[in-house]
Amino acid sequence: MTEAPPTEVAGGPSEQQPVIAARQRPSLRRRMAANPATAALIILTGLVFVLQFTSQQIFGFDLVLALGAKANEAIRQGQWWRLFTPIFLHVGGLHLFVNMYSLYLIGPAVEQPFGGARFLTLYLLSGLSGVAFSLAFSSQSSAGASGAVFGLLGALAGFLFLHRRLLGQAGRGQLRHIVFIAAINLFIGLSPGIDNWGHLGGLLCGLGLAVWLGPRYQLPAPDSLPARPRDLRPWAHVWQRGLIALLFVGLLIVVALTSPLSR
Repeated sequence: MTEAPPTEVAGGPSEQQPVIAARQRPSLRRRMAANPATAALIILTGLVFVLQFTSQQIFGFDLVLALGAKANEAIRQGQWWRLFTPIFLHVGGLHLFVNMYSLYLIGPAVEQPFGGARFLTLYLLSGLSGVAFSLAFSSQSSAGASGAVFGLLGALAGFLFLHRRLLGQAGRGQLRHIVFIAAINLFIGLSPGIDNWGHLGGLLCGLGLAVWLGPRYQLPAPDSLPARPRDLRPWAHVWQRGLIALLFVGLLIVVALTSPLSR
């Protein structure tokens, strides 16, 4: 959160040329089609920013940001929507680009193993937790999706740790990479103008949710088909845990409202 204001070479009939298969990244359209929840969040956040830009042109200031950013005193006075709306608001185009590009990179890595519904639950609860941490430990107004994005990072780290035996050395290498990225970004978040409490709150929530309601994959027996990992804890079996997690975040918000550091 940021404080506000295959190519092929053909040979002749008697000569065979090798086929050179160029490994290409999936196109933007295919990547988004394969990850609809990630795509929906990016589109929605982009549309909200269009509203912010439009209000800036009409009124001379960002009315949407003014009405929706995290503002501690306004929340205490009953403007409860400010606990949720900051997840979709951004302070400028660069802020929007950094968070949405991060979501574009991290989102599919979480949405694929978690599934769309669980992914959205994770994203929104992490965003709320980021706002709650910011409410508890920072008196500054803030906005941005970075708390929710940090939640995805925490969830991915939790998933890789819990499946480290299944994923082997490659998974452990990815886990070390994720931990390094999170540490670097938290360090950068110490810079003035960045609400690092929102980042920390989202990260911890995502990590906890990966343990509490995340998938648990297991390889089937060698003679069984299909030979694909099976989720022993599908979303249909654990969605009620999402409601419990929401209640816990609500309790966190109540405690945050009493924090003297937020005044």
